[in-house]
Amino acid sequence: MHDRQSFALALVQMSCGIDPAANLDKAIDRIEEAAKAGADVICLPELFRSQYFCQRVDPANFELAESIPGRTTERLQKIAKGLGKVIVASLFERRGPGIYHNTAVVIDADGALLGLYRKMHIPEDPLYFEKYYFTPGDLGFKTFDTRFVRIGVLVCWDQWFPEGARLTALQGAQLLVYPTAIGWHPREKAEFGVSQHQAWETIQRSHAIANGVYVAAVNRVGHEGPADEESFIGGLEFWGGSFVSDPFGNVHSRGSHDREELVVSQCDMAKLDEIRRNWPFLRDRRIDAYGDIGKRYA
Repeated sequence: MHDRQSFALALVQMSCGIDPAANLDKAIDRIEEAAKAGADVICLPELFRSQYFCQRVDPANFELAESIPGRTTERLQKIAKGLGKVIVASLFERRGPGIYHNTAVVIDADGALLGLYRKMHIPEDPLYFEKYYFTPGDLGFKTFDTRFVRIGVLVCWDQWFPEGARLTALQGAQLLVYPTAIGWHPREKAEFGVSQHQAWETIQRSHAIANGVYVAAVNRVGHEGPADEESFIGGLEFWGGSFVSDPFGNVHSRGSHDREELVVSQCDMAKLDEIRRNWPFLRDRRIDAYGDIGKRYA
C-alpha cells in the first residue's frame, strides 16, 4: 500500500469523432491539460479512439483494432513519462487473428506499461453488440501498483457486478476506475433516462462503500449514430456524468451530461483506513459461507 497522503485524479470526459487519429490527438491534449491542473492520475473513457462502433454488427469495424503494445500505447507512454503522470486508457485490442478484446492499459508515471486488463463481462443489448466484437477477458481481475496509488481497472459493463469490484479490492486496490461508454436510447430517455442514470451511479458508489475504496467512472458525451429514430432507435446519446466517489459513497466531483470537460478530484488516502476501521466489511466477511457464489444459480 502507498504511504502518500493524497493524489489528484482527473477524468477526461470527451466526445469522440470518426477519425481515430484526431481522437487520440484530442485525448493527449486533454491529458496535458489535466497535468497542468495538477492531476497525478489521468483516465480516458472506454474505446476513446473511435466512436462507439458496437451499435451495429459490421466486420469492417475490426480494422479499428490495434496491437498492445502498439502505436497508441507507445505514444501514451511517451506522454506519461514526459509529464510524470499515470494514464489509464481503454483500447480495442487485436490479440491475434480473430481474437479481439476490450482492453484497458495502465501506464506508470515513468512511462512503463504496467499491464493490461481485458474486460470480463461482455454485454449484448440493442446498440451494444459487444459479443460480436470482444472475446471475454482471460486475465482475471487485476491491480496495478503505480507511483501514486494502487489501481484496479474494470470496464463499463463490469461496473454492474459486485464480484468484480470485490475481487479487485481484495488485491489491495485503493482506487477502482471504470472507463465507460454508456448512454440513453433517445426513445427511452424521457421515460427511463433519470432512473437509468441514477442506477448506474448508485451501483458504482455502492462498490466504493462495500469495499472501502475510491471509485471513478469516466464516460464520453455526445450523440453517435443515426438521428432517425426508425434506424438503430436513433443512435445513442452518451450521458457523460463522469464522477469520483470516496469510500463513504460521497461524490466529490461530477461531470455534466452534455459537455466535454475534465472532472478533477483530490483523493485523501487516510480516508481508506478511517472508513474501513468504522465499517470493517472486509474483516467481517464470512469467507467460509460463500461457496455458492461460484454457481450460476444456487
